[in-house]
Amino acid sequence: MTAQTFEFQVEASRLLQMMVHSIYSNKDVFLRELVSNASDALDKLRIEALRDDSLGADVSDLHIAIETDKDARTLTVRDNGIGMSRDEVVGLIGTIAKSGTAEFLQKLEEARKAGNAADAEGLIGQFGVGFYSAFMVADEVTLLTRRAGEATGTRWTSTGEGTYTIEEVGDAPQGTAVVLRLKPADTDDQLFDYTEPWKIKEIIKRYSDFITWPIRLVTPAEAGKDGEEKAEDGDSEKPEPETLNSRKALWARPKSEVSDEEYHELYRHISHDWTDPLETIRINAEGTFEYQALLFLPARPPHGVFSHDKRGVQLYVKRVLIMEECEELVPPYLRFVKGVVDAQDLSLNISREILQQDRHIQLMRRRLAKKVLSTLKEMRAQRPEKYADFWREFGPVVKEGLVNDPDSKDAILAACSFATTHDAEKTATLQEYVERMREGQEHIYYLTGSSRSAVEDSPHMEAFRDKGLEVLILTDAVDEVWVDAVPEFEGKKLLSIAKGEAELGTEEEKEAAKAEREQQREEYAGLLEWLSERLGDEVKEVRLSSRLTVSPACVVSDTDDVTPGLRNMMRAMGQEMPESKRILEINPDHTLITGLRKAHADRPSDPSLEGMAELVHGMALLAEGGLPADPSRFTRLLAGRLERAL
Repeated sequence: MTAQTFEFQVEASRLLQMMVHSIYSNKDVFLRELVSNASDALDKLRIEALRDDSLGADVSDLHIAIETDKDARTLTVRDNGIGMSRDEVVGLIGTIAKSGTAEFLQKLEEARKAGNAADAEGLIGQFGVGFYSAFMVADEVTLLTRRAGEATGTRWTSTGEGTYTIEEVGDAPQGTAVVLRLKPADTDDQLFDYTEPWKIKEIIKRYSDFITWPIRLVTPAEAGKDGEEKAEDGDSEKPEPETLNSRKALWARPKSEVSDEEYHELYRHISHDWTDPLETIRINAEGTFEYQALLFLPARPPHGVFSHDKRGVQLYVKRVLIMEECEELVPPYLRFVKGVVDAQDLSLNISREILQQDRHIQLMRRRLAKKVLSTLKEMRAQRPEKYADFWREFGPVVKEGLVNDPDSKDAILAACSFATTHDAEKTATLQEYVERMREGQEHIYYLTGSSRSAVEDSPHMEAFRDKGLEVLILTDAVDEVWVDAVPEFEGKKLLSIAKGEAELGTEEEKEAAKAEREQQREEYAGLLEWLSERLGDEVKEVRLSSRLTVSPACVVSDTDDVTPGLRNMMRAMGQEMPESKRILEINPDHTLITGLRKAHADRPSDPSLEGMAELVHGMALLAEGGLPADPSRFTRLLAGRLERAL
């Protein structure tokens, strides 16, 4: 078939140019990425062969071969894995078909401008564009591939200058071979001679020693020389290629024999994240059901973690990879956890349907979740700075478990921490909050909002600040939901300070306040009735407030009503919720309210008082970050009132 020429997708062309022009200081990573891709292809073939007996693929000697030719200045990375069809080549190589390309390019530019080479290098694998890293060291890249089960292969060739060619190949071997025509070595530019065996060995040892499949080095020149020598001795056999990696499963080796760097390289291979993990967790379960696990807590959110794109750890059975992302082993609120689980007693051809029902899988899932949560609790106690970094990135995800995993609620709460009014810099656990509660305090108080400053400046805070009562500051979207799923902690009810009546102080103080409030209700009866009539379509009730000390008014929800924040969140998700009227509370000690009471008592029919009810209500809505029902009318009323005051 005649070769066809195509132009790169615009984003792909831009990406290639950025890579070629030395964005990455450590160009050795190209080989790590190509070997990682080859390893993934072998994993996929193994899994596919287990599922499909009719595939007809030879899986007796799955391996990765690295071939160098010093004279031709070529480096070839070859595998006999799953391979690709022509459509897959076009979709995965000719374009960047995966989502997130724009985000990748943006982050790449940011890392380059900041001079952060480590972050830039990590982006290659994180966004699944490792193949393109080959153009950092090659003037031309040729990919020859044939998908297992198909009769013909595909050859893809490009110099990375804007176009690529594709042609059909009839006699391509199963798997994929990537041939790089290398650029001249330039040590000043950190561009080494990648035909040198010592350099290949160094890179494989550093990045890929743990990979399950054998990585073999083939050097034709040396093989030919050795072959001639052996031929003179009457032996025409060529020497066996050298296997470069130890292939030792890190999770099966004693902890004392594995370095942190080896753990980190395994994490990078699994997660395609160049940064080191925050924490490494080992589990070795023995007894009636044996398994080993090696889990990692990332330092930063994996791409797509907040959109639930990918989650799950790798599932092995007796060192054989069965599933790359086994969601059944990780609850959704721990979807950021990366790692491997190696079970001894599962079937090699286990399916997802069986996994969902398997009792052993459910036991492992609970044990893994329990171990991760206990590790987080231990991190907070012993490594608070590391925990703070973790919680800043992943706290909102972990708190989802309070909603969707009620059986683990106590363990999740023990791993959680929350911002409070006690300390602007440090978070606190609910246990710490309870231990600091004032004598006679019955509830754990909280307030949700868009930011810490919005919560701290809320009128609802005034009486609590005045009395020195600590309040949880909850600013994540999930906070609107989990507080209803956790009604109490250690017998203390969680109570929103933006709901219901605010009854604060000792019993004696409450009784005194109640008597004073009764007297004020009599004094303000006329004003309350007038405001209720004026705002009847907007509010459920107008009442005197016991939570305000500075602001003239605020709006609160009834005890069992949905908060505006939760309603907005559900609306954003396409789920409309019925509207419920809220309560307007006015501050009987504020000069605006006392002046309004006197003016209304003296001049109940004065037309100049018209619109004051709307102004008071509108200001209360603005104070909590909301908007009046008719902002234009509110603005006109306010402008008119200000004009008359001049």
